[in-house]
Amino acid sequence: MEAILNSSNTLFCAPSYNFHLIEADPDDNKFVDCAVATGATCIVTEDHHFSVLNKIDFPKIVIVGIDAFLHLL
Repeated sequence: MEAILNSSNTLFCAPSYNFHLIEADPDDNKFVDCAVATGATCIVTEDHHFSVLNKIDFPKIVIVGIDAFLHLL
């Protein structure tokens, strides 16, 4: 964890808006809000609660599984 926190690629974010898009697990919304606020390309997760984002047009957030992400690297 220390390596991630100290990485030059790590970005700390305090979103100014909360979208509340994941009703099944509201705690997951913090990751969505940060992704939108920072203009992230995608969210990498295996958490099935995020699949609801595939049906939402705005804000458009691409959800990528771990295997697909590793393939992109």
